[in-house]
Amino acid sequence: MRPSILRRLLRRVASTAVLGVVAATLSTVGAAQPATAATGLQQVTGFGSNPGNLQMYEYAPAGLPANAPLVIALHGCTQTANDYYTNSGWPKYADLWKFAVVFPQTTSANNSLSCFGWFDPAEDGRGKGEAASIVQMVEHAKQQYGSDGRRVYVTGLSAGGGMTADLLAAYPDVFAGGSVASGLPAQCATSQAAASGCQTGPQKLTPAQWGDKVRGSYPGYSGPWPRVAIWQGTSDYTVYPANATALRDQWTDVWGIGQTPAGTDTLPGNTTRTIYNDSSGKPAVETYSVSGMGHGLPVSPGSGTGQCGSTAAYFLSSICSTYYTGVFWGLDQGAPGGGNPLPAPSGPTVTGVTGSSASLSWGAVTGASSYAVYRNGTEVGRPASTAFTDTGLTAGTAYRYTVAAVDASGATGTLSAAVTATTTGGTGGGACFTATNYAQVAAGRAHTTGGYVYANGSNQNMGLYNVFVTHTLRESPAGYFVIADTGCTA
Repeated sequence: MRPSILRRLLRRVASTAVLGVVAATLSTVGAAQPATAATGLQQVTGFGSNPGNLQMYEYAPAGLPANAPLVIALHGCTQTANDYYTNSGWPKYADLWKFAVVFPQTTSANNSLSCFGWFDPAEDGRGKGEAASIVQMVEHAKQQYGSDGRRVYVTGLSAGGGMTADLLAAYPDVFAGGSVASGLPAQCATSQAAASGCQTGPQKLTPAQWGDKVRGSYPGYSGPWPRVAIWQGTSDYTVYPANATALRDQWTDVWGIGQTPAGTDTLPGNTTRTIYNDSSGKPAVETYSVSGMGHGLPVSPGSGTGQCGSTAAYFLSSICSTYYTGVFWGLDQGAPGGGNPLPAPSGPTVTGVTGSSASLSWGAVTGASSYAVYRNGTEVGRPASTAFTDTGLTAGTAYRYTVAAVDASGATGTLSAAVTATTTGGTGGGACFTATNYAQVAAGRAHTTGGYVYANGSNQNMGLYNVFVTHTLRESPAGYFVIADTGCTA
């Protein structure tokens, strides 16, 4: 018997160990059948050598412009491409924001539960098996639709989420961003025997060890890295929430930004979003924790712009994850015309602070009808002028602000550089220290991780470890430092 045939037979026999809880939990869901093309969903053949034995389905809206984004959407176990097309909400936003979507499909010929092989080194590595087939689909779609190769994204649920993480690690030069829903960190398991252990509780590795699994997937690659959204239900007993924590640790380490969030906010559907910004203040990693949700993709049926999808097995009513993922990737920018987003405003600068407010101003952008102001990554205002006062703040606290221009269609442009404002007052006062990042570390007020500097105590990201970046730190209480570039008084 040929080794390739033997390997596939072994995978089918052992597949009950892979996301086996899925079968036990949703025993009413039958084995997946090949997708039948729904209206608008078309099968593509001859897209490449297809070493992973996958099927390719695609959807493209009418009037798709050249240089539009491309999204790859991976179904979960026991599902089909048509299931994901019908229930996930991706076609709605493809129509609204103008991009093409590819829905790869695996079948019981590869795995008895139709799971993507996120646990199999012969399937999930660079140039290997299913991963290579998916990248061939990307190349075919780019040629077919004239897609922008700089804006290719991948998303997936459960086993599709695990494969998504593996693809981001193995092909960071192909994918600008990813979204992992109820999935696993990249290279969590390298055998079927280890797969179930990852689902119920991944290895207790440090962020650097998780990051090494990504860096080892494409040795020598130095960036840029994909921006990653992580979706997880707190009551998921198929892929436990510990996997979301491991994913967070993995991708924040790859980005070199630490695990201290820039901001946290509350979204619909009992969802908590936590944001981890890069050195320019732009979200690089976001986690979305859906309270009380089990194993599945969050959807929110309805006709509103932020609503999508339909409920079905593994498609759970709470929040439209597809909408928030698309906005995180910037798919809504420039729609529907497909033009370039507005440039970043110059600045911003802090013009004043009180114990409960911070005032900002920035340079005007031609073509802007308003400006979106973000505090710690969350939008807090949309003024028509080039000035804004943020209120209701906590005394003696540092806040990080960025601004983007918004055009008449509502498309948000490029984020500005970040500025930090520290409100006055607070308890404990504290001494202020202004110095370069290098000197702050040398003086014991900050520390380095992955080439970046973080304030001791607060762990706020101060930027690159060098003598060219200067910050003011306030110490309060002893040994606890916060960025206080403005409003710092002893």
